[in-house]
Amino acid sequence: MIELFGILLVAQGAGGLINRLAGAEHPSWFVQLHVLPPQLHVIASIVLLGAGVAVLFANRARKRRRG
Repeated sequence: MIELFGILLVAQGAGGLINRLAGAEHPSWFVQLHVLPPQLHVIASIVLLGAGVAVLFANRARKRRRG
């Protein structure tokens, strides 16, 4: 379940970042683009992407330690 959460965060962050950097006018299905003011879109997308990567790496490390 934690992997799903990490993948969702990565998808939201990367997709929102690509959406903003490509200059798309429509926020599509990226949550942060709907709920935050436009000046925070890129920052929020980067934070979500980083959080997702951190969750996935932490989960991977936890699984390796447990064997």
